[in-house]
Amino acid sequence: MELYAILRRNGWATPEDLGAAGERSSAAGAERADDVRWIRSYAIEEPEGGLGTICIYEASSPQAIREHALAADLPATEIFKVAKTIVLNEDPVPAQA
Repeated sequence: MELYAILRRNGWATPEDLGAAGERSSAAGAERADDVRWIRSYAIEEPEGGLGTICIYEASSPQAIREHALAADLPATEIFKVAKTIVLNEDPVPAQA
């Protein structure tokens, strides 16, 4: 499995929508545990309003990520293979949406 970053643009209007998407993602991932593993996500405020995410996944391929996104009804605007992980500081206390 490789590490990927997924940009999901303008996927949700509210934090509640985002929470429901997380539940769908978890359910779809449980069915594809050998191909896709959700590591973490960062919700981002979109310039035009609404929420997007930047998600970190382990996956067997970009296609496995696209299939997971389709099954969970999630956008997958762009998928990037992570070349290297560099951690200078641990993540801060999670921001409240």
